[in-house]
Amino acid sequence: MTIDSVAVARGPGEFMRGVQRGVPVLIAAAPFGLLFGTIAHENGFSTFEAVLMSATIFAGASQMVGLDLFGTKVAPWLIVLSIFAVNFRHVLYSATIGRHLSHWSLPEKIIGFFFLIDPQFAEAERRVEERKPITFAWYMGLGLPIYLSWVIESWLGALFGRFIPDPYALGIDFLLPIYFLGLVMGFRKRAMWLPVVATSGVASIAAYHLVGSPWHVSIGAMAGVVLAAFITPVTPNEEDRT
Repeated sequence: MTIDSVAVARGPGEFMRGVQRGVPVLIAAAPFGLLFGTIAHENGFSTFEAVLMSATIFAGASQMVGLDLFGTKVAPWLIVLSIFAVNFRHVLYSATIGRHLSHWSLPEKIIGFFFLIDPQFAEAERRVEERKPITFAWYMGLGLPIYLSWVIESWLGALFGRFIPDPYALGIDFLLPIYFLGLVMGFRKRAMWLPVVATSGVASIAAYHLVGSPWHVSIGAMAGVVLAAFITPVTPNEEDRT
């Protein structure tokens, strides 16, 4: 880290800067958290069980998959494997972001990787593009309010969701995918963005029909990673030499 980076890392406003970047995530994720709590209650979960699941797993898509499988006669190992399939992208996230966290202590890394969800990764990558260090204070300022609101929303959904006859009919679960689309579009100026996104999308759709959910999530992600790994974009200097 440079001297300027150290100064930023020690600045008292780092945590609040992270909180400010997390406000759009709080707004987008709030309906989804309420929806999870509502559906958890409909699937026989107690309020405590719904809150415990959100507090320990902290992954909306995986929790939804778990809700679909817990009430069936599926073997426990298959439930764990299905949740792993959805969350495999987080392995890719940690491998990418870990390169920028060498200045963190081991306890900080352990805590930080727990909070590494999709928006957290996207905002961290955006901060790297801005040539700013990913400080632990900024990272927790972004992640901690999202985590607490997710747990609270799950509690409210499980507590009052019984008064909503059909939560899917409200369409509130569509807000989070819209936010994720905005995150993806935020990286559209990167080299190879369109081919990687298109490949991931096509592979995910094909896997959904051929293999089924939730495997299509990881298969689509891996397809994009493989393409990005094997096709190196040509820089302007390289074009001049050709």
